[in-house]
Amino acid sequence: MKAKVFQIIIDTNVLLSALRSQFGASFRLLSLIEDMRFQINLSVALVLEYEDVLKRPALNPNLTNQQIDDILDFLCQNANLREIFYLWRPTLRDPKDDFVLELAVESDCDYIVTFNTKDFAEAEKFGIKAVKPKEFLRIIGEIK
Repeated sequence: MKAKVFQIIIDTNVLLSALRSQFGASFRLLSLIEDMRFQINLSVALVLEYEDVLKRPALNPNLTNQQIDDILDFLCQNANLREIFYLWRPTLRDPKDDFVLELAVESDCDYIVTFNTKDFAEAEKFGIKAVKPKEFLRIIGEIK
């Protein structure tokens, strides 16, 4: 029997964490992007948010804009790119996160991987669970 391929969204805070340190669960998750156990899903809005946050010098001083562009290109090449045709707003306690939930619903996601799990508690109404990177790595059997 074929194993389930989990559909996920990687929140911006996880991507930022992965690019700031090579020693955590976020970096491990990013290093597994081409793994067959899961697929990431992206929208134009999420890629633009990634770019905006990652290119703020105060947040990520160790990468050039070209390196960030290369990382974003890699993510786009390895993701399911989704168009959002509807809005589920307002749903979450932080309205700036609603577009992530909309992407997760459109993508029929299993998980939103984020450090802000409380911000995405309402996602469970749509059958989507918010988990931290380490928990997701456990789910896919990457760590015990």
